[in-house]
Amino acid sequence: MSLKLSVLDQSPIRSGATAADALAETVKLAQATERFGYTRYWLAEHHGSDGFAGSAPEIMITQVAAATSHIRVGSGGVMLSHYSPLKVAEVFRLLETLYPGRIDLGIGRAPGSDQITAAALGYGSQVGVEYFPARIADMIAFLTDEAAPTSAFSQVRATPKAETVPEVWLLGSSDGSATYAAQFGLPFSFAQFINPHGGESVLAGYRSNFRPSSLCDTAQASIGVFVLCAEDEEEAHHLATSRHFWRLRLEKGLHGPYPTPEEAAAFPYTPADRARLEEIKSHSVVGTPAQVKERLIGMAERFEVEEIVVLTISHDFGARVRSYELVAEAIGLEARPL
Repeated sequence: MSLKLSVLDQSPIRSGATAADALAETVKLAQATERFGYTRYWLAEHHGSDGFAGSAPEIMITQVAAATSHIRVGSGGVMLSHYSPLKVAEVFRLLETLYPGRIDLGIGRAPGSDQITAAALGYGSQVGVEYFPARIADMIAFLTDEAAPTSAFSQVRATPKAETVPEVWLLGSSDGSATYAAQFGLPFSFAQFINPHGGESVLAGYRSNFRPSSLCDTAQASIGVFVLCAEDEEEAHHLATSRHFWRLRLEKGLHGPYPTPEEAAAFPYTPADRARLEEIKSHSVVGTPAQVKERLIGMAERFEVEEIVVLTISHDFGARVRSYELVAEAIGLEARPL
């Protein structure tokens, strides 16, 4: 099968490095993956984290788009439940005006933070997450110059006037998000790296309930997967211990930068910790190029998607770049010339 690969970058902060280092590595990784033949480059949104530097994906989109030429660049995603639909629409119309035909607007409804931080982001707004569908409807209307469903906004128009419209995706890890994507006729990306269970049925429900829209006439889906590839299988698993340990630590409420494999090995794991680590490992795609190719193609067939959004994090930035290169070569992406 012909499989497209894209990138999800959470701008991880490595132990011993800084947020500035993480953001500089984001730009370098985007340039590299563009050369390797990846389709799109998505920037994540997280708040209150010592492990992720990307709190404003719309700003990093400008940095990445300016530093590249061909790869699509977008948010993976903007947490729309925090923000004004008009403001989000105007930001992305401006980005589309600057980089026509290259901008993706990925939206999500998760807080991307703890609840107190989420309240601070909303800053007194009484509009709760239950109004998320209304936010989607108004945002789409502002993006496309259609009549806003919220009647009070009927005379409002988003600026600047763009010749093209960003590609809008809804991102999620549940059937609720998939239902909204189907209802509004949007492409849907399922975060398998967050929820490794039930994705096949979620995507099947999305396809069966999809309603064509002016933005998307047929159901279009992808899955987000954690991948780490190296020439040697043992080395791949060694590199992946950083992320597995970080994930375990996060579940314990312990925030911090991405540890080294040595820091991960030195942690005093309980039997319950080790059992949880094995479960985390089982849902990640880690190994040699041949092993990774087999698993990714198998997942694409099982989930019935033609695009996989690859999330790769290792403490060694060079190994992270090399992993994306090896995966691109294994799948057979067409490299772009410098």
